[in-house]
Amino acid sequence: MKKHIYICLALLSISISQAQNSLKNIDLRTTDVKPTKVDKLDTESYLIDFGKAFFGTVQLSSTRGQVDSLVIHLGEKLNDENRIDRDPGGTIRYQKVVLKNLPANQKIKVKLTPDKRNSTGAAILLPDSIGVVMPFRYCEIENLKIPFKELSIHQRALHNKFNDNASSFSSSNKILDSIWQLCKHTIKATSFTGLYVDGDRERIPYEADAYINQLSHYSVDSLYNMARRTNAYFIENPTWPTEWLLHTVPMFYTDYMYTGDLKTLQDHYENLKLKTLMDLEREDGLISSSSPHLNKELIEKLGFKKPDTKIKDIIDWPPAQKDTGWKLATAEGERDGYEIVPVNTVVNSFYYYNLKLMAEIAGFLDKNEDAILFKKKANTVKETINTKLFNKEKGYYIDGEGSAHSSLHANMMPLAFGLVPKEHITSVTDFIKTRGMACSVYGAQYLLEGLYKSGEAQYALDLITETKGDRTWWNMIQVGATMTMEAWDVKYKPNADWNHAWGTPPLNITTRHMWGIKPKAPGFKVAEIQPQLANLTYSNIKVPTKHGAIIANFKKDKNNRHYNIEIPDNMSAEFTVPPNNLKGRHNGKKIKPSQKIIILKSGVHSIDLKQ
Repeated sequence: MKKHIYICLALLSISISQAQNSLKNIDLRTTDVKPTKVDKLDTESYLIDFGKAFFGTVQLSSTRGQVDSLVIHLGEKLNDENRIDRDPGGTIRYQKVVLKNLPANQKIKVKLTPDKRNSTGAAILLPDSIGVVMPFRYCEIENLKIPFKELSIHQRALHNKFNDNASSFSSSNKILDSIWQLCKHTIKATSFTGLYVDGDRERIPYEADAYINQLSHYSVDSLYNMARRTNAYFIENPTWPTEWLLHTVPMFYTDYMYTGDLKTLQDHYENLKLKTLMDLEREDGLISSSSPHLNKELIEKLGFKKPDTKIKDIIDWPPAQKDTGWKLATAEGERDGYEIVPVNTVVNSFYYYNLKLMAEIAGFLDKNEDAILFKKKANTVKETINTKLFNKEKGYYIDGEGSAHSSLHANMMPLAFGLVPKEHITSVTDFIKTRGMACSVYGAQYLLEGLYKSGEAQYALDLITETKGDRTWWNMIQVGATMTMEAWDVKYKPNADWNHAWGTPPLNITTRHMWGIKPKAPGFKVAEIQPQLANLTYSNIKVPTKHGAIIANFKKDKNNRHYNIEIPDNMSAEFTVPPNNLKGRHNGKKIKPSQKIIILKSGVHSIDLKQ
């Protein structure tokens, strides 16, 4: 893994000045966070808990001076003795700072030592005026000679502009509520560079990380500039592996659907066509990084500054890590035994999705010939995948051409992207349900999407709220993380950090699939609301749009389901009536049993349904 990461970093090749230019017009804010708890450890030592981890530093002042040195420890994790863990493992952060003295009545901002990995090369750099920040929740003070009550201490939290009140969620499942809050805080706390970065270890934007970050950010705030800056960054600074590149088109498409602003699609249309990787297409429509067309010229067109002629050897780094030499909990890492072959199911599922979206994008831009071409290509790829990469005897997909192995990944991606024919959805979902959460935190995004799209809402909710085992979001909370982790546990990825926004699928899944609230027409002119609330007995949600918030409430009582939904001005919504509805009323008027869609205009709507 490390070798592959270093090669990828070399390929990024963005200069420090370029990174600094990416930070122009960014609205970074600093929030002073008070301690939520203070424990006296001994006569001269105290543990301060700020409640949640943020990127930043500590600021303190005292009404009484101290001439002796003061020792400050900052960290994300506690050890078993209720002290900050000095050796937390992975890329979980800890740092020690010694203050020579503590002058009276002066604000002292603790100066931190930068980490070489995330402050050089391709890392997104912060302005010098901000200084060095690190993620931490706890502060431990040693050798304090003066009474603690003389101190004023704050966590100086750095984050991009964020509207905490733009969104909310609650439900009858308190585990779900806790996980949603964990994810929402992650989106705010990881915004400290003004771009979507992978986490603190590298602080580099990667397309796959950024896409999940974008979906979750758009689910809790209607400020879109951060995503748009990140999207623009990827035009000139793409990353490997193959499927990372194939997230570019979905990011630009999502932005248009939420904002309705065509300019970015117009400006980058030709580059988006390249990022589909259709230049690697074979006669049967499938693509492979082993294609002879993956040459220096194409790599340069894609935006790589220093193309490596041997890049095809590492380009297919599938939806979990390759074998790394690490001692992992499972030999195959997070890939469920996924067999890496030149023409594989995951990459071509992403390719199909790119073609499908490009057909829509071409239509938005009145490029009708291109729209027809992309639609035709998508149909060809779909047919080929279902002919060559589907095991008809077993009823589910193989990992790729020539493979006899079927992984969770090779099946959840076709399901998420709408590749599975109706007659095979049951057999594919049945296979998926035998695998559990056999994918990485990142892969969980597509597993959950596929399940909701195929009517498996209860199983999806059960996965999100699972409390047993360590491959759960609940485990992240239990081990002490207050941002989502890069991996389920360090034993699955020994260099994992505790601040990865790609771990937030439950946030955007709750909004976009559990409640089913997302834009149906560009710019949220028309929203779709398709609730699949499984066994929840009540739920309340507030979803931001550019026109204002959609506010929805749900309550179930025996066989009755009641929805109260408020639609902002200048938009409407299409409410999908859940299946098995026998009768109901919309604002007091009867709903026909055969009615599938209810049109909701601006205003408040009451929908009562009975099964």
